[in-house]
Amino acid sequence: GRLGSARRVLKEIVESGHVPNAITYTTLLKCFFRKKKFEEGIELLLEMKSKGYTFDGFAYCTVIGALTKIGKVKQATEFMVDMIEIGIELDIVSYNTLINLYCKTGELEEAYKLLDEIEKKGLECDKYTHTIMIDGLCKAGKVEVAAQHLKYMNMMGFDSNLVAYNCLVDWLCKVGQINDAIKVYKSMEVRDSFTYSSLVYNLCRDRRYHSAAKLLLSCLRSGMKILKSAQRAVLLGLRYSGFPREAKRLKSKIRIARILNH
Repeated sequence: GRLGSARRVLKEIVESGHVPNAITYTTLLKCFFRKKKFEEGIELLLEMKSKGYTFDGFAYCTVIGALTKIGKVKQATEFMVDMIEIGIELDIVSYNTLINLYCKTGELEEAYKLLDEIEKKGLECDKYTHTIMIDGLCKAGKVEVAAQHLKYMNMMGFDSNLVAYNCLVDWLCKVGQINDAIKVYKSMEVRDSFTYSSLVYNLCRDRRYHSAAKLLLSCLRSGMKILKSAQRAVLLGLRYSGFPREAKRLKSKIRIARILNH
């Protein structure tokens, strides 16, 4: 593939006695990360560093984002410190990457400092900035603060914030506040299969099988897909809690909804 060709070109450059420049390395680096070849990308980055090359904010953020994604937070932090020390000018994508890293390490104060920095620089936060913060707040158990942040996000006029809503619904369910999760769900203008699957599954965990069945059907009737495991949880829940007839009825309704929406 293209990656193999790029590697060969790099090898040929070296063998012909030429020294690859920063642009050659950065181009190859971006290829590695786009193809999810994280280990090879990091290896190449370290090779660049050892040869004294400097690279742009995009390359740094690609590496920090990739390391954060695969759970290598310590290494990601080292690259972040490096990036700040070098004095690379940060754009909103760079800030989002760093805010995500701080949220992953639970350093919410540092994340908020970056939000202030964004404002002082005259940059504008995008929907990803706010969604990262909402996810970080939820993970830190600050679900109420996350809900406030979502309200603020709406007030600022961000229309497409489905990921942020889903995140809040999921975490409210996880901390046992299912009624609050349902309130959030009802206030949502747009929902997707994750919204439904999360709520249905958690209603089953709370043994509210009839409510789960109702929600499951409204999801399927609106032409949306829902996780098979969530469907199974409702059917089994009804069956084992003494409602085998309802389970049977639900199964045929699911089948009809599927046929009608094909």
